[in-house]
Formats: sequence, C-alpha cells, structure tokens
Amino acid sequence: MPKAKKEKLEKSRLIWMYTQMVRIREFEERVKRAFIEHPGVIRGHSHLGDGAEASIVGALSTRERNDLVMPSYRCHGYAIVLGSPARNVMAEIFGRKDGLCKGFGGSMHLADPAHHFPSANGIIGAGIAQATGAALTAQVKHPGQVVYCFFGDGASKQGAFFESLNMAAVWKLPIVYVLENNQYQAYTHYSLEDANAIAGDPLSQKAQAFSIPGVTVDGTDALKVRAAVQKAADRARAGKGPSLVESKFYRLSAHGNVITVPPLPTQFPEHEAIGVYGNRAEFEKWKAKDPIPRFRAHLMKDGVLSETKARGIENAARTELDDAVKFALASPLPAPEEAVNYVYA
Repeated sequence: MPKAKKEKLEKSRLIWMYTQMVRIREFEERVKRAFIEHPGVIRGHSHLGDGAEASIVGALSTRERNDLVMPSYRCHGYAIVLGSPARNVMAEIFGRKDGLCKGFGGSMHLADPAHHFPSANGIIGAGIAQATGAALTAQVKHPGQVVYCFFGDGASKQGAFFESLNMAAVWKLPIVYVLENNQYQAYTHYSLEDANAIAGDPLSQKAQAFSIPGVTVDGTDALKVRAAVQKAADRARAGKGPSLVESKFYRLSAHGNVITVPPLPTQFPEHEAIGVYGNRAEFEKWKAKDPIPRFRAHLMKDGVLSETKARGIENAARTELDDAVKFALASPLPAPEEAVNYVYA
C-alpha cells in the first residue's frame, strides 16, 4: 500500500485511523450477529458497511472540526468515527429509548447533530440534495465549513444527483461528493448491461458534465482515499467549489438483513455478499483486499503498529461492542405515544 503523496502522517493519526476501521468492522459484525443471537430485536432493514472502512475513515480523517458529514442509509460507521457513542448507536438500531434518536430513527435514519452528523436518509439520492442545501448554508453563514456528502453508486443515476451537482458547480458550493462504488446497487452489479445498471465507467467521469474535478480511487486503501478527499476538501474550503471522488471497494455483506434460500455452505455465511450474488471468484478477489488486514500489514511494515498494539486495539473494540450490545438490550423501548413528539408538518 503506497503512502499518501506529499504527506507524512503522524504515527498517532495512523493508529487512530486503524482504530476507527476496527471499531466500524466490529460494530457491523455485532449487528449481523444480533439477527441470529437476538431474533426480532432489530426491526426493519439494517444496511451494513463492512468493506467500506478504509473509504469511510480515509475520507473523514481529512475533515476539520466544524465540517458536516451526511451519508446515505448505510451510515453506522460515520457516526462511530465522528464520536457518537457506540452504545447509543446500537441502541438506536435496536429501536430503544437510549438510542441517538430515542429509538424512532432506526438504522437508516441516524442523526447526531452534536457530532456534526445532521442525518442520514433512507431514500436513495435524497441525501445528495440535502447535503447540497447544507453546503449553501455553509457558504452563506459559515465560511470555511465544508460538507462531506456520501452516497452509493446507485444514487448516481437519480435526478437529485445531477441537479445537485449542477447547482453546486454553478454556485461553487463547499462540498465534497464521495461516490461509494461498492459494486452493487441492491442486487444489480453496476457494470451490467441492464436497465437497472449505471451508464459510465469510471463513474467519476460524470463530473465532466459539470466542469468539476472527478477522480476514481482504490477505496480499500485508506491513504489513497485520504489523499483524494483532502485535495477535494482543500479546493472546497478555498471557495473553488465541489469535486466528485469515486471510492471503489466491495461490500462484503448482503444488501440488507437478507436470509438466503437455500442455505449456503457453512464456509459462506448467509450474511456475506456471496450469499446473495453467488459469485465466489468475485467475493474471494475482493476479500483478499479486505481493507483492515491490508492497512494493518502496511502499518506494521512501516513500524507504526506492533503486533501487541494491534491486538490491544482489536480487543478494546470487542470490549466496547460487548458493552454496546448489553446497553442496547437493557435500554427500554420508547412509549408509542412519544412518536408524535418528533413529527413535523
């Protein structure tokens, strides 16, 4: 894994990045396990982001304190990196009163404004328009603030994508669009010749229509993602407008909490991507590029991380998530009549 160009990060920052990646993966694994160990606790869909850790952390490692982050509904990792307590994020996914949104938002509608996380959005592409509006507010009221907007490859064919990028380009809004190409929009591979697929590869070339920079990076390499997003954020902060960064990786889990029929061989648990898409060669190819062991090996090779330190980080993440699950299970359910307190018309 090559180092970020023209940048040498401090050891503490690199270790922070690895720690956040491990925490995200452990969180997502606990959500998966909850469907088996605590059936019925999680209601509705829960969309996981294992495989996206390098993309999430590489991008967010560039943000400044007051920058806003607005992801799609595959959003658990962003909240964790931004500082939302894992126990409260888990409680929200479990629909409990101690959750970030008091149990009424659930997995797809996490929000933690105190940690510069205004909201996620369960509608494909809707968050792009919302983040663009937030960038207009930043331009008018908060000079120097940048909005980080994350969305999937499927969202790039929505009308909101084109309208928002056009507006952002014309007004030179301070926003970084990170297109997370995890290969599949639900069950359709992005490259298939299908009415549901997406035209254009690389997807970053869509930026050309709006005369803004567009680049595709290896989303399994945290430092490459960081370098690309840092350049885009610097441009936005300087008043030069938006950029589009396509981060290409592979979603290791199924689209949502999917149960596979018929059951898979034991070496491929049903929550893994191969259980839905059935492409063993593809799965194995991308599993070999799993961003966490890859970044771990890179840091150890450079003498940044020792085996003992790495094990300590991993054990700490397991302990943290043990606590998060226990906390969420112990949290009471919200009273149904309280739901109307958070509805606006």
